[in-house]
Amino acid sequence: MKVLELKWRSIILFVFLLNYQFLGAQKTEIHFRVKEYQSEQLLDSVLVIDNSNSILGYSQNGFLSITTSSIGFIDVKFKKYGYNDLIVNHIHLIPQKIIEVNIELKPFFEKIPEVGIIVHQSENNPSNPVSSFYFTREEINMNPGAQGDIFRAISMLPGVSSSGGIYSAISVRGQGVRDNVYMVDGIPCTELGHLEGNSFFNDPNGGRFSIFAPRVIEGAEFQSGGFSAQYGRRSASYLGLAVKSGNSNNLITDGQVDLLGFNINIEGPIKGIKNTTFFLSARYQNFLALVNVVGLRDIGLPRYGDFIFKTNTTLNSKLKLSTLFIAAPERYTRDTTHVNEDKNLNLVYMPDFQRNKAIAGVNLRYQPNRNFMWKNILYYTGYFSDIRVDKAIPNTDSLGIRRNWNLTVLERLQEQNYQEHKWGARSLLDITLKPKIELSLGLESDYTYLYNKRVQNENDTQFIYYRGQNFGPNKYLVLMPQFVNTQQEKRGYNHSAYLEARFKLLDNLQLNMGCRADYTGFSEQLVGAPRMSVAWRLNATNSLGIAIGRYFQDPIYSDIADQIKNNPLKMERTDMWVLSYKKGLGSSWKLRVEYWKKQFEDLIVRPQAGYTFVQNGGTGNGQGLDFHISKKLNNKIGGIVSYSIMESNRVDFLGGLSYPFAFDQTHQFNFLVNYKVNSRIFVSLKYRYATGKPSDAFIIHRNVLNNPNMFRYSKEITGINQTRLPSFRSLDIRFNYDFRVRNVAFTGFMDIVNVANKQISNFENFNAYRGQAYFDGLAIFPTGGLKFEF
Repeated sequence: MKVLELKWRSIILFVFLLNYQFLGAQKTEIHFRVKEYQSEQLLDSVLVIDNSNSILGYSQNGFLSITTSSIGFIDVKFKKYGYNDLIVNHIHLIPQKIIEVNIELKPFFEKIPEVGIIVHQSENNPSNPVSSFYFTREEINMNPGAQGDIFRAISMLPGVSSSGGIYSAISVRGQGVRDNVYMVDGIPCTELGHLEGNSFFNDPNGGRFSIFAPRVIEGAEFQSGGFSAQYGRRSASYLGLAVKSGNSNNLITDGQVDLLGFNINIEGPIKGIKNTTFFLSARYQNFLALVNVVGLRDIGLPRYGDFIFKTNTTLNSKLKLSTLFIAAPERYTRDTTHVNEDKNLNLVYMPDFQRNKAIAGVNLRYQPNRNFMWKNILYYTGYFSDIRVDKAIPNTDSLGIRRNWNLTVLERLQEQNYQEHKWGARSLLDITLKPKIELSLGLESDYTYLYNKRVQNENDTQFIYYRGQNFGPNKYLVLMPQFVNTQQEKRGYNHSAYLEARFKLLDNLQLNMGCRADYTGFSEQLVGAPRMSVAWRLNATNSLGIAIGRYFQDPIYSDIADQIKNNPLKMERTDMWVLSYKKGLGSSWKLRVEYWKKQFEDLIVRPQAGYTFVQNGGTGNGQGLDFHISKKLNNKIGGIVSYSIMESNRVDFLGGLSYPFAFDQTHQFNFLVNYKVNSRIFVSLKYRYATGKPSDAFIIHRNVLNNPNMFRYSKEITGINQTRLPSFRSLDIRFNYDFRVRNVAFTGFMDIVNVANKQISNFENFNAYRGQAYFDGLAIFPTGGLKFEF
């Protein structure tokens, strides 16, 4: 692994020196290209002003070029009558380079754009019935505690929950981390995280880091509910991600080195291929240095990498072609040295996880005129894992103190090989029939192959069990191979179609009506999902909206692959409605208030903890109220304040008792402030608070093995989610200092999650050697380093 790190660092140094020798003058040229969204018509007379309100110029034939000798970053605002204002923050000035800023302005009362544009218009668009949030490349990168991760940046929005420093996966409005629609350049994806947990079964908390390095995502569009019929197969939220497109004028290189490793991004035109650009990103992260800094050498050694390559080609004025390839390997290991570092013996399992993710796609866009657009996407997604788990058995007394340092090791206690392959196609058509009528329709199909081989080589004693599920007088649970082992190979064809019509009934009233049909081959089930929304613009600054719809989602593929052939799983159903009020508070302040309500049917539940069998038997409901005030960074200061109150409940079986869902957090409060001290210094602070997650009620039993030489405690769960973990609190800080060495722009940064070093309680676990509960969660999580761009 050290050889690999040395190799990558040598590549970075070579690329740096290769570019450095050509740098000379101190001026930066910026090319602004301004178009209207959807029609892509170039816009004239767009006023462009900088963060000091100085006029930079007006666009002519959609273009404006300026030259500046300023250092650091600038913010730019675009204004045109009849269009939403747009602010582009933190444009990095690189000497002797041409920086391209591609703008798509949106007229008032048009539909929300699909992801893929470089920057987005005002977030408070009155034509959208429910709130949408947009993050640009720099907004993601500058979010404190996010460390450049889009999922960590989103986690401070109202109704969105993560698990602090250790997890990046998000749960939205009372649903789970696997209930969200993810689109990457129009490709539907289900797994976008690294290190999804160390449990042998599905980790409910999701991944720790996304597969996208800092400054890879150009723009992100997020809706926490009420999204249109175009998106399906998941029900909680929609997140569309656009990978960075390459610069068409010159080669630009940026990257960073920090405590975890490094990443490097290179973009520019491809010589010899007309009208074609590329973007290349490579990242390698190794946690060895970080766990030593924060004193967590007992957790094991995670490491992962990401490789992303994207091209864009303008074939002619009507046709555009883009390609995308992503490879994301990872490995997590834990051995006896890590167990010996764990003085409390909280974790005695020793996993060796090797996982790989792959995404590939081709997108052909045809637009003969402003009223017609046809997109066709071919894609492949893959997910592969090879897992081995050993188990250490220490020799301890009744207090959990080790009698000696000898460890008995059960080798290859558990093993699993899992593969998930999906080949798919999407064809999407947008048509404007009349000035006040628009249609969108689409067809989607995929072929999915699943393979799952799970082997447990001997009985595994579990000291956590639910009351009544221990099968006898023993106060512990024995996982037996015959209930765990499986070898399944499954294939399924899945098809979807949608139709949506948008009507401008009045100048200030828009009606959206749509329906989606989904067929899943694994359960041979066909479902229909009608949706409707209304947007009413009361005046220039106030609007009301309502969205009502039915949403279906596939079972998790790994759950499908675990089931025997005579146990097909149906799609889960969510009925949802959202009532929204939005208000503009000046040129850059926005207010949003939304009430939402959900009803869940056919939820997939696991009747016996620790075993693979699941079935559709759960129901549930949820409701909540979200408040959000935001100010775009303009001149010196920007920020966000959000508050959510919600409840989300589940009933596992008909006639069962209702209990709070695992991600139910009654109160959530987030506060973020960005402050630009000057052109070189940027400081950002974020505070997050949330009610503790639900936790089970339990009692503890002593010496359950009746063996003084193997003294063990057990935890009997007497009530599901009847108590709460400690409340979540985290103060995160990011500090940037920009400077230049000759013609190379550098940024030294420090990004710290949980500066106050408060224990973050994500999950309550149990120590069978001491008879004590403990929390799975990090405290302080610092990183810092040097970012460069030239």
